[in-house]
Amino acid sequence: MQRLQIVLTCFAVPLLWAAATLRADDQPQWGQRDSRNLVSDEKGLAEGFDPGKRNPRTDLIDVATTSNVRWVARLGNQTYGSPVVAGGKVFVGTNNEEPRDPRIEGDRGVMMCFDERTGRFLWQLVVPKLYEIKWSDWHYVGITSPPSVEGNRAYLVSNRCEVICLDVNGMADGNDGPYTDEGRHMVPAGDKPLAPGDKDADIIWVYDMVAEAGVYPHNASSCSILIHGDQLYVCTGNGVEWSHEEVPKPEAPTLVVLDKRTGKLVARDRLGTGTNIIHGQWSSPSLGRVAGKPRMFLGGGDGYVYAFEPLTADGHLDDKAGREPRFLNNFWMFNGHPFAQTQEDVEIEHGYDCASYEVFSMPVFYNNRVYVTVSQDPWYKKDLGWLVCIDATTQGDLTRRGLVWSYKDTGATLSTVSIADGLLYVADYAGRLHCLDAKTGECYWVHDAGRPIWSSTLVADGKVYLGTGRNLFWVLAHGKQLKVISRIRMPDRIYTTPTAANGVLYVATNKRMYAIGGKLTP
Repeated sequence: MQRLQIVLTCFAVPLLWAAATLRADDQPQWGQRDSRNLVSDEKGLAEGFDPGKRNPRTDLIDVATTSNVRWVARLGNQTYGSPVVAGGKVFVGTNNEEPRDPRIEGDRGVMMCFDERTGRFLWQLVVPKLYEIKWSDWHYVGITSPPSVEGNRAYLVSNRCEVICLDVNGMADGNDGPYTDEGRHMVPAGDKPLAPGDKDADIIWVYDMVAEAGVYPHNASSCSILIHGDQLYVCTGNGVEWSHEEVPKPEAPTLVVLDKRTGKLVARDRLGTGTNIIHGQWSSPSLGRVAGKPRMFLGGGDGYVYAFEPLTADGHLDDKAGREPRFLNNFWMFNGHPFAQTQEDVEIEHGYDCASYEVFSMPVFYNNRVYVTVSQDPWYKKDLGWLVCIDATTQGDLTRRGLVWSYKDTGATLSTVSIADGLLYVADYAGRLHCLDAKTGECYWVHDAGRPIWSSTLVADGKVYLGTGRNLFWVLAHGKQLKVISRIRMPDRIYTTPTAANGVLYVATNKRMYAIGGKLTP
C-alpha cells in the first residue's frame, strides 16, 4: 500500500489577472512551474524546530510544547499529497480517517484547504472510493495528487481518476457552475446526495478519465497537473489489472490535454505505451524551452522517458466549436532500461516478478537536459534503479545517443531530483540522499537518512530538506561538503515533499500539517 505514494471553470480566468493576484512567494504547484525542479527562492527558512508532544488521548499536538512551529493542523491518518500554497491558502491531499464532516464516515479521498496564516480549516473536497475497478483505488490512500492552482481555480486528479477544477474559496462564496451536483459527487453511487455546506468544495467541472477516456487506473491515480496557457497536461494513470497479467485498456491514453476553462478533451498522446505498461503510471509532466521552442516531458510506465510538442506553443486555445481532439507530436524517446544502452533488444516482462524498469518520478528540465530516475518497483522488493541525464536538444530515439551521463548507485528510487547551483540531490528507497554534479554526474557525498524514503528533496535558502518513512526530518547544508544541520524526530511518517512559501516551511506528515518558522503577518 505504501507503494502508492509513488504514486494533484466554465469561464476563463485571464492569465494577466491570475499573475497579478498570485503572490510572488506562493508555491502554487508541486515544484517550480514548467521545469518541475524541486527548489525554492525562499529565504530565512527554519534550520530546526521541535514538532511538539502528542496528547495520547486525543492524538493531537500540544502547540505549547512546540518550538519554531507556526501552527499544526490534523489531517487523516495517511497523507501522500505534498502541500501547495497559493492565495493565502494551503492545500493538501489525505484520507478521511479523521472526518471533518460527521455525515461522511469511512474510507474516502480528501483534499483539505487551510488558512495559510492560522491553519484554520476552511473546506474540503471529499471523493468516494473507485470500487468499480478492483485495486484501482487502494484502501485508505486518499487523494495523492498535489493540486495546481492558478488565480481562483485549483486543478487536481482525484482518487477516482477524475480531473477536477475547483473554486479555491469552496462553497463559502456560493455554488458556481456549470457543475452544481456536488451533493451527489460526495457520496457513492446509489446513496442519497448530501446537502453541501460552506465547508465543502465547489466543483466547477469534472473530466472522468475512466468514463470519458477509457482509462483503467492501477492502485492509485496520481499526477501533478501541468498548466500551459489554456491547457492542462495530465498523466492518466492507465495500468494493469489486479493480477498484473495484462493491460485491460492498452488503447487508453497515457497523457491527455484538457481545456482548463471547460474540462473539454482537446488532445491526447500517441506514445504507444499500450501493453508495455509494467504496473501503473504515476509520473507527472514537465516543460522546458529548447532552442526557444517548448517541449513537454513525461515518464512512462513502460520505462521510457518521452518528449513531445505541446498542442500550441503559447498554450492558447481557440474556441472552434465541435473540433475533434488532436494527437500530440512525439519529439524524442529514451528507453530507460539500463540494458537498452548496449543491447539491441530488451525483453519487457510483466507482473510483480519482472525485472523491468518504470518511471515513477517527474522529469526535471535544467539547462537543456532532462534529469529523471528510472527504477524497479521497491514494493515488490526489487532494488535496482538509476538516475539518467538526457540531452533534450535532439530528436528521435535517443536510447543509444542521448544519454549524457548516468548514476547507478541510487538503486530503486521513487524520488524526483532537485537541482540548484549546479548540484543535484536525489533520494533513494534504501534511505540514502545523494549529492551529484549536475553537469558531469560526479558524486560528492551520500548521506544515510534511514529507509524507506518515498518523498523527494526540497532545496531552499542554502538548505536541503527531506522527510523519511522512519519519522525523521532532515535539514542538511546545500553544498559539495556533507553537513547535517538538524535531525528531527517527527510523531509520524513522512511520504510528502516539503514546501516553502512566503517565508514558511510546510511539512505534511501522515497525520499532521506543520507550518514551520516565519513571522506572522497582519
